[in-house]
Amino acid sequence: MDEHAAANLANWNERARLHATDTTGSYRIAKVLAGGSSLHDIEAEEIGDVAGLDVVHLQCHIGLDTLSLKHLGARSVTGLDFSPDAVAAARAFALEAGTDARFVEASLYDAPQGLGARYDLVFVTWGAINWLPDIAGWARVVAEVLRPGGRLYLLEGHPLLNQCEWPGGRAELTYDFRTPRERPLAFDTAQTYTGDERPLRHTRNYEWLHPIGDIVNALIAAGMRVDFLREHERIAWRAFPEMVEVGEDLYALPPGLPRMPISFSIGATRSA
Repeated sequence: MDEHAAANLANWNERARLHATDTTGSYRIAKVLAGGSSLHDIEAEEIGDVAGLDVVHLQCHIGLDTLSLKHLGARSVTGLDFSPDAVAAARAFALEAGTDARFVEASLYDAPQGLGARYDLVFVTWGAINWLPDIAGWARVVAEVLRPGGRLYLLEGHPLLNQCEWPGGRAELTYDFRTPRERPLAFDTAQTYTGDERPLRHTRNYEWLHPIGDIVNALIAAGMRVDFLREHERIAWRAFPEMVEVGEDLYALPPGLPRMPISFSIGATRSA
């Protein structure tokens, strides 16, 4: 494991422990444990009917969306994450909810070997691929774990949003639109993104920005057919304090700012 992955693992192990004991409501833990769903309106509207499908949730974190997919009718659900603390929390939540789910601890790039199975749907949402240095490798993994005719649903923060800092509540273009694999963006964050005031000890983390064109072309090169690409004006976290809530746990730019896409979604199907 290189220094970037090791730092991110330490950071996400700590976040997983905080998020599994979340008191802010951001993760909708009580709702999921009662048999409900933690999915936001965007993914709930776009994902389609999951009844009878075998679903794998890549980079599942503490597994609440994974369990939600089972509650929405999936035949089977499997979550994969590189953080042992996240996987432990996910398994504990599944046990508490009485929900049949499998959780696998493995690097995203080792998913085909770690999972040992193929699926009808790959589910990836909200703050996942920005932690990955190799988007082409990610796309190959997606294709490899899908059955022929299986599909991907991806929902993410928009690369344009991620290029910006927001001093004074206005966008300031700060970062290049593509991050070289060997030179990730380095950040030190004192707290996690939920509003939890407990401090992080492992503050250093690394990210990579991937243009939408690179993501789409990587999927095509991996043998996927892109079914839709949509850009949205809502996102599942308050990226800067002036953002306004426009639905349950969804946020948008405040009035008076030029409109810009702040999230995007892709649906793609593996060729037969």
